Amino acid sequence: MSDQEPVPGFGVAVVREDGKWRCDPMDASVLEELDAALDALRGIRSTGAVFGLLAIDEEFFLVLRPNPGGASVLLSDAAAALDYDIAADALDLLSVEPPDEVDDDVWPEGALDILADLGLPAPELQVIVDEVDLYPDEQLSMIAQRIGFDTEFGKLLDTLLK
Repeated sequence: MSDQEPVPGFGVAVVREDGKWRCDPMDASVLEELDAALDALRGIRSTGAVFGLLAIDEEFFLVLRPNPGGASVLLSDAAAALDYDIAADALDLLSVEPPDEVDDDVWPEGALDILADLGLPAPELQVIVDEVDLYPDEQLSMIAQRIGFDTEFGKLLDTLLK
């Protein structure tokens, strides 16, 4: 993507604190650079779980979870790294080479178990990622539903997608 054109999509910071879920919109700049997204998430102070859900240009999504040693990342489509800087940044963080060319295959890279401790085991997240006929916001809604913050996510999504 060109540096002058904003990247279409949205970012949502998800926080679980005191047994309650909260979803907050992230600044559009987080869609352009992985470090910006991770810095924004690290800036959220919480005693509970904090992670980010990013839907990029109706093409792919990222799940980001900062941790003391760095970050866990799941990129829904590794081939997106050929066209999007943030996807290339994710592969770089994961020490994975981008594909040589675009093909019709979609495969994830990163930690499929990124949300396992919150109730979404890796095999179930793989099923969601494999739903390639769905848009990223639909896939992220499935994640929200499975973990239990679909009401909060849905309300925010309604405002973000207007």
